[in-house]
Amino acid sequence: MTLQYFIKFDAIILSLNNNTKPIVMKKISLVLLAIISLSSCVSSKKYQELDDKYIKLRSENVELKEQLDTLANKSLKCQADLDNLKTQYAGMKTRYETLDKLYKVKENAYKKLQASYDALSQSSSQTLAYEAEKNRKLLKELEKKQKELAKERAELDARSQKINQLENLLHQKDEKLQNLKASLTRALTGFKNQGLKVEERNGKIYISMENKLLFDSGSWHIKQNGRNAIKTIANILSVNPDVEIMIEGHTDNVPYHGKGALVDNWDLSVKRATSVVRQLMKNKHIDPKRLIPAGRSKYLPVADNSTPEGRAKNRRIEVILTPKLDEIMNLLNNN
Repeated sequence: MTLQYFIKFDAIILSLNNNTKPIVMKKISLVLLAIISLSSCVSSKKYQELDDKYIKLRSENVELKEQLDTLANKSLKCQADLDNLKTQYAGMKTRYETLDKLYKVKENAYKKLQASYDALSQSSSQTLAYEAEKNRKLLKELEKKQKELAKERAELDARSQKINQLENLLHQKDEKLQNLKASLTRALTGFKNQGLKVEERNGKIYISMENKLLFDSGSWHIKQNGRNAIKTIANILSVNPDVEIMIEGHTDNVPYHGKGALVDNWDLSVKRATSVVRQLMKNKHIDPKRLIPAGRSKYLPVADNSTPEGRAKNRRIEVILTPKLDEIMNLLNNN
């Protein structure tokens, strides 16, 4: 029954208006605690509603993870398609050069035949007819080759143009990513010695913040200095709308033993990621559709969990910025 009390209390607190003042929140929380402590039982219906809500949230988290994996696969497919187009372009170019050389050989042969024809035109009518027929066949062959060359050239030009467009889009994406990284690095310099770092990996920007900047042990409430860092990040992301924002919560391998609705490190990592999402949403210029919270629990460590220092590095929030690939996907789909 104790777990049910805390679950009900947590659900009531989360349902309060975000605009409620902290002092009023505190008073309401104390009153609710007093009511819960005097109650002898909790409605099984309300408990079931909270349990269903919790299962729904976990299911949504899994769906969001699948969406992220889909975006990563799309990015890999874009690169593979670009490589394939480059290979096709090289093959078309080689074929064009071969046909062009063949055309020149045939053209020279035609000139020689034309000269022979002129010389033999004074000979017998049988020889003249033979050479004339030969010339007509050669002319037809040349016309055919010219049409093939024109078609090959058109296809080559079209593929060349598409490759140039793709390369320009990728270059623009990389340039925007570098500019965004530079802006974040400059703006977050003051937090560098507090467990925050900005780096680029696999075409994405990772902003990693250790828990010493954001949370107390076992808590998902963001500390003031952490809120300042997130506010700085939000200000920059609000003027860079062309990136998706994934917020991942990570823990060490020490099991969660806190009280309340949370069960384990999975719950804690998701809760912390959601707290950062809510903090980012305080910037009204950030579209909530760009935000994807996810919990990773203990399964993606960056350091050895056997030491206190390693565990401290593993307890972190990572804000992962991924460029949108809509333009590239549209260009490839119109192939």
